[in-house]
Amino acid sequence: MRLKVKLVLRVLLGLVLLLALAAGGAWIYLHPDIDRQDGIVSGQRNGKPLTLDILRPKRPNGLGIALMVSGGWRSSKAGQTKAIVVAPLLRAGYTVFAVCHVSRPESSIMDIITDMHRGVRFIRYHAKEYGVDPQRLGATGGSAGGHLSLMLATRGAPGDPAAADPVDRESSAVQAVAIFYPPTDLLNLGPSTENDGKGGPPISYRDGFGPEAGNPVAWQRIGHETSPIYYVTPAMPPVLIYHGDADTLVPLEQSLRFQARAKEVGLNVPVVVHAGGAHGWRTMLLDEFAFVDWFNRYLRDRQS
Repeated sequence: MRLKVKLVLRVLLGLVLLLALAAGGAWIYLHPDIDRQDGIVSGQRNGKPLTLDILRPKRPNGLGIALMVSGGWRSSKAGQTKAIVVAPLLRAGYTVFAVCHVSRPESSIMDIITDMHRGVRFIRYHAKEYGVDPQRLGATGGSAGGHLSLMLATRGAPGDPAAADPVDRESSAVQAVAIFYPPTDLLNLGPSTENDGKGGPPISYRDGFGPEAGNPVAWQRIGHETSPIYYVTPAMPPVLIYHGDADTLVPLEQSLRFQARAKEVGLNVPVVVHAGGAHGWRTMLLDEFAFVDWFNRYLRDRQS
């Protein structure tokens, strides 16, 4: 009997050790060894700096991903982006640029969109210095960060060749996008809890659209200009979307309608539905492995 008890204890101890090793391995994986440059100033808005952080893996693959650091169109500050949130990308060799902006309502969402274009132009202008291919840049983010990524995908454009600032002469286009639950049509919020039922701006984010947004006629213009669904063209880069079917803030309908619009112009935008997923879910980090595969397919394996 004592022998059996000892055997059971040894088995249990072995299982505990295996679990501990697995947990330790997961911790190590999620905390990659990287080089950081925080708070690089890429421009200014309302007298405040626009910044980006560079998270560079020890063995970079020469490709860059612009992370739109925005939730509710509010941005974290320089140095606050943790490597853990993009660990799969870093482990795959991608250099991640955490692009920050001045948060609403101090900055309008229209200006935030402009400043995200500026961020991509800045990365492209300094691409050689940062060790990335300027012709193969991706974009990622969630919620407002997903929205901003889609604004780059649909409205990224060549720079002004006559601009005094050489950064502004660069293109703001990206070559691939992988995102979580983005608002795509601000004029048609559907079953969102942000829908005021009168066709106005999202209730909690009204202050980000400026004083004119309260005017129904002006809002039609503003909402159109800030909704990526109205700018889908056959030239749009590959887009992958993950969205939960229990999201009440940004309902799944937003991604499905964007997918349908893309299909109308001959594009396939995969929308992966997370069953029971609300506006975020615990296993989102695991979904980033699919993002890595997406970027590998459209950035790494694509000829520059």
